[in-house]
Amino acid sequence: MQMPVPDARLLDRKSAIVARLRAALPADAVIDAPTETRAYECDGLTAYRCPPLAVVLPRSTAEVSAVLAICHDERVPVVPRGSGTSLAGGALPTADSVILGVARLNAVIETNYADRYIRVQSGRTNLSVTGAVEADGFFYAPDPSSQLACAIAGNIAMNSGGAHCLKYGVTTNNLLGVTLVQMDGTVVELGGPWMDPGGLDLLGVVCGSEGQLGVVTEATLRILPKPEGARPVLMGFASNEVAGACVSDIIKAGILPVAIEFMDRPCIRACEDFAHAGYPDCEALLIVEVEGSEAEIDDQLGRIMEIARRHDPVELRESRSEEESRRIWLGRKSAFGAMGQINDYMCLDGTIPVSALPLVLRRIGEMSREFGLDVANVFHAGDGNMHPLILFDASKPGDLERCEDFGAAILRLCVEVGGCLTGEHGVGVEKRDLMSVQFSTADMEAQMRVKDVFDPSWLMNPAKVFPLELTAGRRAG
Repeated sequence: MQMPVPDARLLDRKSAIVARLRAALPADAVIDAPTETRAYECDGLTAYRCPPLAVVLPRSTAEVSAVLAICHDERVPVVPRGSGTSLAGGALPTADSVILGVARLNAVIETNYADRYIRVQSGRTNLSVTGAVEADGFFYAPDPSSQLACAIAGNIAMNSGGAHCLKYGVTTNNLLGVTLVQMDGTVVELGGPWMDPGGLDLLGVVCGSEGQLGVVTEATLRILPKPEGARPVLMGFASNEVAGACVSDIIKAGILPVAIEFMDRPCIRACEDFAHAGYPDCEALLIVEVEGSEAEIDDQLGRIMEIARRHDPVELRESRSEEESRRIWLGRKSAFGAMGQINDYMCLDGTIPVSALPLVLRRIGEMSREFGLDVANVFHAGDGNMHPLILFDASKPGDLERCEDFGAAILRLCVEVGGCLTGEHGVGVEKRDLMSVQFSTADMEAQMRVKDVFDPSWLMNPAKVFPLELTAGRRAG
């Protein structure tokens, strides 16, 4: 994959740049030894690696501001990094860049149950936000599979969702405000703990901007009262297409489960071996969960199971206990790790209309045979956010390239049927060269003008999102 060529003059100035950073931060907040910066050479997309010039780990908004002001003055690119769980190369450094990690920004600043919000530093992990309020009967709704590790900063950058986004929405639907530090060190507040701030919706611009516009150091998040109860049901089917048709029929019936998750046979087996969740032996599995009072749960599941029976399920089984429900979700949440135990893979993130699920699943199967690579499907079926896992052998010459070609074909198919390139993983470097499949040059030019306003020198998170041939003239010299 093509990356910008490092500026040799900048590399020669490394010692001076690091000295300025050390003068502005505590002694343990700057890392520049090659043996230590190697830990930051990639994120969750491990196929591509590049050690950065240096790494900084600030503990406050003021320290972030000082770092960015220095890098702006020195014309040093900065790559924001949460927990490094990005599957699209969103935190992949360039050789001339400084990684700015927010992992030490992990405090809870304020909790307000009356107005239902929590204010946290952006390095706090997703799951620990719920952990801070669950004893008082509240939770934070977005729940990506990596929620045990992923940082709120990265969730905001990629507008992450999760299994329960069908009912509760993704990050943008649960984000009230941010503290944003711009590339020159300027600190701005966007939004806040109120329903609808006046003026331009700059918070909506920042959420999902993939670290292109600034570094989020604090976030005000919506918290919700925990529901009375929740219960999942397992539905096993004889084929992917039949399971996809069942999802489409549930949505068309106007029923709103809290989650509809899909797994095919390769993923079912890997997850069952890992979590022993009691998954049935079938070609395709749906996990459908509803929540509310016992009466609401019984009514919704009754209607959902009636729809499922029309598709001749291999198995149809409600959870019988909280422990069984926990294991069912442990299996689904462990899917990526479980698959990683048996094979190298690349995880995609295309989104399609729910009505197109049967067609797209059939075409993925056909393309798997055409490219000679197996694929496992696991995704948020309720909103059409697909996560095909293409299996390949990283040690076999040519396999990675074949995997990339297969992935590009799947993403083109997603756009062809009326979907888009990404749902929650972002574009990063993975889909950067496919942007023209979904957007015209004029569309991308309009998007790049927004970045021009926030980051005129184009130093923030370089080489991401936009094709390099379109951005070469904008990068700082």
